[in-house]
Amino acid sequence: MELGLIGLGKMGGNMRERIRRAGHTVIGYDRNPDVSDVGSLEELVSSLKGPRVVWVMVPAGAATQSTVDELAALLEPGDVVVDGGNSRWTDDEKHAVELGLKDIGFVDCGVSGGVWGLKNGYALMYGGTEENVAKVQPIFDALKPEGDFGAVHAGKVGAGHFAKMVHNGIEYAMMQAYAEGWELLEAADSVTDVREIFRSWQEGTVIRSWLLDLAVNALDEDEHLEQLRGYAADSGEGRWTVEAAIDKSVPLPAITASLFARFSSRQEDSPQMKMIAALRNQFGGHAVEKNSK
Repeated sequence: MELGLIGLGKMGGNMRERIRRAGHTVIGYDRNPDVSDVGSLEELVSSLKGPRVVWVMVPAGAATQSTVDELAALLEPGDVVVDGGNSRWTDDEKHAVELGLKDIGFVDCGVSGGVWGLKNGYALMYGGTEENVAKVQPIFDALKPEGDFGAVHAGKVGAGHFAKMVHNGIEYAMMQAYAEGWELLEAADSVTDVREIFRSWQEGTVIRSWLLDLAVNALDEDEHLEQLRGYAADSGEGRWTVEAAIDKSVPLPAITASLFARFSSRQEDSPQMKMIAALRNQFGGHAVEKNSK
């Protein structure tokens, strides 16, 4: 099968390689000419035989919208566009309508696997009609992990990215729990080897997971994480998860708390904590630390 792939960064570049290893032809385009197979989107589309399948792996929002707009002008009826980036599910619905006006199919696909995907395969969650999904199925089969699991037709257009969004929300909460446990262990005078405690949890415990394995990897590289600054960004999907929960009146206390914990990581001198310190001093005479500036 032939595939056009737009966006050859950390994820896209490895995905191109994995698909090629499965015996498919991939023509990739990227703004970086050092990694691109062709010089333009026009050249990419003209290099593919119809019906074409073009997979988009660019940042969500404006970059994805402009790419979809360009493809709408270049592709033909019966072709299919796959958005494998981290787009919001509501954008998928919009893109499906826009492309549908020209009889171009659309499939959204949440992709998880990170830098390990080339070796282990990518977990895939995709949404769209049975007809359009079938046109992409050989590529899904090439990208997914070996075995019976790791890929799912989640439902209608938007369902793939919605599922990936919830996946990332769960990931936020799991990482926060590991992080809080690690900090508490580090703070205990009686505990002498936090790294080996984490390592011991990798077998036989109910909290063993790939994230725990990665935590042990990180502690092997930097036992007390002294080389890192306590700052954590968020990709946007955590926010969308909380917003969707509000819209649907679904309580998500753990995921919501983990998102707000990331916000607090960006404050070297938290204004909220200043107010809490001031109030504790006012009502209880608790000591406060003065700003050195």
